[in-house]
Amino acid sequence: MSIWGSLIGGMIGFSLGGPFGMLLGSLLGGKISRSRTGPRFQASAQSQRIFALSLIVLSAKLSKADGQVSREELIAVKDKLKIPENEIDQVGKIFNKAKEESTGYEPYAKQIAQFYQGHINVLEEVINILFYIAESDGKVSPSELTMIENISKIFGLTQAQFNSIRESRKGSDKLNPYIVLESNPGDDLQSIRKKYLKLSKENHPDLLMSKGVPQEVIDESKNKMRAINSAWDQIQKLKSN
Repeated sequence: MSIWGSLIGGMIGFSLGGPFGMLLGSLLGGKISRSRTGPRFQASAQSQRIFALSLIVLSAKLSKADGQVSREELIAVKDKLKIPENEIDQVGKIFNKAKEESTGYEPYAKQIAQFYQGHINVLEEVINILFYIAESDGKVSPSELTMIENISKIFGLTQAQFNSIRESRKGSDKLNPYIVLESNPGDDLQSIRKKYLKLSKENHPDLLMSKGVPQEVIDESKNKMRAINSAWDQIQKLKSN
């Protein structure tokens, strides 16, 4: 079943305070609970809805980070989130509301960080997909890069984790394998292998799905896994020479 079915309506009665609650409340006439306590992993369906809402809102904020909303970025949001035609209108309402309101991206990022506290791999996947959206018009602008990096800091990601995500988006023949595996060329192979195993586990699609990442957006995590495996293969060859 698609996460997009009754996305907005599915949030009615759900305790969701902060900027997300205010945003959806304005679309639903105040039917969203304004509880101050952030939701956690109470139910898989709600967790997936929160993930979807997070991507819609942050994508809207990102799309105007460089001062213009490109057609390519809008198409990328639709395609990457696999939004069916019959759900475009309701998703568009959320996207446009988030794009037009005066609230910045920071309060939303803080609420997302609260919701996914202790699940850094899910937060990394949000950053990964934001890069995909930013890349859709051919390049990531300096303002887009700054925004994504700031969001990663709000999420609690280290610089090494952010650099790994960014590097992983390059082709296997262009990426720096040490950056992908959050390692240094001087590290011994055993230490790098531990990093490789840790990253492989954290980015496994099945694990991400169990933490609330919807099937609709899981393909991007598979690309990250390919980059991790490619980086490990390259380092083993480099270390054997």
